[in-house]
Amino acid sequence: MSTKRILGIDPGTGICGFGVVSFTTHKKPRMVTAGVIATPPHTPLGDRLLDIYDSLNQIIEETKPDEVSIEKLYFNQNITTGISVAEARGVVLLVMKQHNLPTFEYTPLQIKQTMTGYGRANKKQMQEMVRQFLNMKDIVRPDDAADALAAAITHAMMTRAGYL
Repeated sequence: MSTKRILGIDPGTGICGFGVVSFTTHKKPRMVTAGVIATPPHTPLGDRLLDIYDSLNQIIEETKPDEVSIEKLYFNQNITTGISVAEARGVVLLVMKQHNLPTFEYTPLQIKQTMTGYGRANKKQMQEMVRQFLNMKDIVRPDDAADALAAAITHAMMTRAGYL
């Protein structure tokens, strides 16, 4: 049996969601870990980005993922929020490159369609589908962590890695 670990990332400066899913041939996928990197508001941007950088390095060292799936940048109306998310994504991509991790990107629409069959699924629907897919008792909270797990699951499903 072979196993693959995929790290999913839901990027953000204030809250950056992460989740690692382990896929083993002929077994149900399981969550290794999930959570958020929360940076304090009103902290200088450089300090916040450094916190994300350090935290991601620690997560990678602890979980040893094989691949990374990151949500692509999408902002509807607030360009200021979009810029800060882009800065956080830059840090995420840098860390992944430094660890030589293959990194794949999916739009929020792709992730929602893959997980629920509906591109406009809400947060609760996404959390429930992640719970069901990983055969968990409770939904993953906060939703940023569930979104990161959904990104990891989406990558496995899109690449049809033979683990599902």
